[in-house]
Amino acid sequence: MSQRGHYDLRPLVRRCLRGDQRAMLDLVERFRGQVFGLCYRMLGQRQDAEDAAQETFVRVLKNLHRWDSARDFEPWLWAIAGNRCRTALAARRRRPTPESAVELIADDAPDQRPAQHLAEEVELALAELRDDYKQAFLLFHQHELSYAEIAEAMDIPLGTVKTWVHRARRELIDHLRQRGAIPEDRHALPRV
Repeated sequence: MSQRGHYDLRPLVRRCLRGDQRAMLDLVERFRGQVFGLCYRMLGQRQDAEDAAQETFVRVLKNLHRWDSARDFEPWLWAIAGNRCRTALAARRRRPTPESAVELIADDAPDQRPAQHLAEEVELALAELRDDYKQAFLLFHQHELSYAEIAEAMDIPLGTVKTWVHRARRELIDHLRQRGAIPEDRHALPRV
């Protein structure tokens, strides 16, 4: 077991390094959903997330010999996935954006559930975050990594991780309040 109580992946990784195809498939299957989830939340588009997840596993399998088995596997995996997503986002920003042919129509159907609406608003708010804030936030809240594990995965100082997660929360809350998804806090002190 690793320090976080997860299954020890070292034997599986050793089998992968020996060229065991079944072990490689097992490793990919073990993390496929989590990697796709992180990629989807960072990229916001299913096809881009599938591509980034696939690229993540190609890189992981190609570079398994570089993983330091004295450290937990997951922060290393999340770092690779985060890097693939940031690369995809940078490439997306370089592409010219076509004019939208479809007009967005407000969905004010009376049967829309508040929880679904809030989830959609959170996704919109996440899309507005800086990439590094978003990655730190998702690793902390969705993947439940510690600040220290995030610092290792993103190769940044611990204090920076804490700042980025805090700023991501603050920006999410501000966005949700501006959009009316959550009520204004009348007792909050003014932000400086």
